[in-house]
Amino acid sequence: MSRHVVVLGGDGIGPEVTNAAVEVLRALDARLPLGLSFEAQPFGGAAIDAHGDPLPEHVLAACRKADAILLGAVGGPQWAKVPTEIRPEAGLLRLRSELGLYANLRPLQVHQALVDASPLKRERIEGVDLIVVRELTGGIYFGQRTRSDVRATDECAYTVAEVERVARTAATLARRRRGKLTSVDKANVLETSRLWREVVTRIVRDEFPDVTLDHLLVDAMAMYLVSRPRDFDVIVTENLFGDVLTDECAAVSGSLGLMPSASVGDDGPGVYEPIHGSAPDIAGRGVANPYGTILSAAMMLRQSLHADAAATALEAAVQQAIADRVWTRDLGGSATTAEAAAAVTARLGR
Repeated sequence: MSRHVVVLGGDGIGPEVTNAAVEVLRALDARLPLGLSFEAQPFGGAAIDAHGDPLPEHVLAACRKADAILLGAVGGPQWAKVPTEIRPEAGLLRLRSELGLYANLRPLQVHQALVDASPLKRERIEGVDLIVVRELTGGIYFGQRTRSDVRATDECAYTVAEVERVARTAATLARRRRGKLTSVDKANVLETSRLWREVVTRIVRDEFPDVTLDHLLVDAMAMYLVSRPRDFDVIVTENLFGDVLTDECAAVSGSLGLMPSASVGDDGPGVYEPIHGSAPDIAGRGVANPYGTILSAAMMLRQSLHADAAATALEAAVQQAIADRVWTRDLGGSATTAEAAAAVTARLGR
């Protein structure tokens, strides 16, 4: 069986962490084997420089043909003055839209060896195991925009169908886990949030009666994520709220560099990427944390490539490397990107 992966390294530290993940995947493929093949394509700012477009048509075509896509990060100060419609981030939004990737899954598990790397007290975060399901192709990031010298607007819009499908994704996950779903909105102020709450309530009531549903306002959720994160199992929320709350989750874990994600739709290839940005301040120095990207690759193996045993082996190798204190600078250690990847490779199959 062949499994073809398009690699979009992107900008900043993106190529460094994706290269590290590909190195580990090649080693895993040699052990099992998995029939993996890789195809690198320019994306984001790198594609603007090469082709004048953050997502050139030939790159999009390659992504459509792939079994899965591994993505690094996009953006940087050198593209800050590029027109909005062709900025690196516009390529990312377009990729999600073109591939129908409406659900972004962002798990948070606190590793026992890194409990003290978090700014939160040990007793608050030990045993945290939750997943945020962020709606990815609607809301304010995709709404109409206006701008004048004295006024700017960003439209936030959702349809019933958009909320229904992400609610089903989240409820299905909750059913497979501990049966608890928390929906996050701002229904005391926003009309889109009132629609969101009504639709999520109906979907869970009618289709997932075995799932317990709670609703929280986003400001309360921001507080509870740091005061009682163990209380949550699956969290579902809209695009903007999910973007902000999952960075808060990264603080709970101890570093953005640890957080993987999967962007999936109803069919076609998924996109797998760490939630961190391009970190131009450390790009090219070989010190970026690759663990989030490697864990994203494990999600890719499980979700899109249907290689559960390989995914489990890869996750175990990352966890063992962390337990053995192979830590990059963001975790309080001194391991380089290459050393962290090599540590994972050395622990495959142990």
